[in-house]
Amino acid sequence: MMAGLLLMNIQIKFIHMKLYRTANAAILHHQDAFYILNQDWDELINRDDLFEHMRGMVSSSKKLNEKEAAQFLNELLAPAQSQEVWAAGVTYLRSRDARMEESKSSGGASLYDRVYEAERPELFFKSNASRVAAHGQQVNIRKDSEWNVPEPELTLFINCNGNVQGYTIGNDMSSRSIEGENALYLPQAKVYERSAALGPCLYVPNEPIDKNTQIELFIRRDGEIMYNDSVSISKIKRSFDELAEYLFRECDFENGVYLMTGTCLVPPDSFTLNEGDEVEISITNIGTLKNFVGYKK
Repeated sequence: MMAGLLLMNIQIKFIHMKLYRTANAAILHHQDAFYILNQDWDELINRDDLFEHMRGMVSSSKKLNEKEAAQFLNELLAPAQSQEVWAAGVTYLRSRDARMEESKSSGGASLYDRVYEAERPELFFKSNASRVAAHGQQVNIRKDSEWNVPEPELTLFINCNGNVQGYTIGNDMSSRSIEGENALYLPQAKVYERSAALGPCLYVPNEPIDKNTQIELFIRRDGEIMYNDSVSISKIKRSFDELAEYLFRECDFENGVYLMTGTCLVPPDSFTLNEGDEVEISITNIGTLKNFVGYKK
């Protein structure tokens, strides 16, 4: 009897749900079943008890059959309706080293070393919701940059009260040549049409994400793997609560906010993205975010 209770407690401990935002409705994936949720996305996700709220909605929501679920999920949107996207920089040692290397000629290398060690994190605005690409959509590289890379990042969903309620996969597209030329050019290196991607879902576990969670990046060109590596989020220097607290110090987010937490997967300096490349980012339990590279029309 005791062994059975222990097993039940272990199973309960690792419960999670996935919320998909589609063109027609919010879709909940829970225990191998899909449900349609008749609630506005902003209202649905922006709460302190998101996991419990969604679990409570299962019994009163329509269960979809396989064909119905596939039809909805064929029109995935990014999990941001009104939410801004922000980002944290230089939160991993590898990122610090890469930023220092790219900015050496401009004399700005020491900035990145100092911010990595500083009490205050680097936080910056990344995108409004209308500029965010969804799973399967195009992300852009700048025409005026000769060195462009993806930055795969675990991304927090933080509600209006500053509490982390879920996670998704983020791609912080970046121009290393523009940022390396001058650190003050960071907004141009980071903020432009389709410079961010989120998805494929909002992952909502009943406890904080495991520190051993792995992020993996594949970059493919004409079917050939140009870059592949993975890293554990345990290597991040700052806690997620710390990043959220700094972001909310002087900002209000009525509908919550997404915060990219930084990258540790940096392709070699000889690599730059080309039009037509495929960027695939996977994070344990959340899924895979896949995007194709192009230019703004």
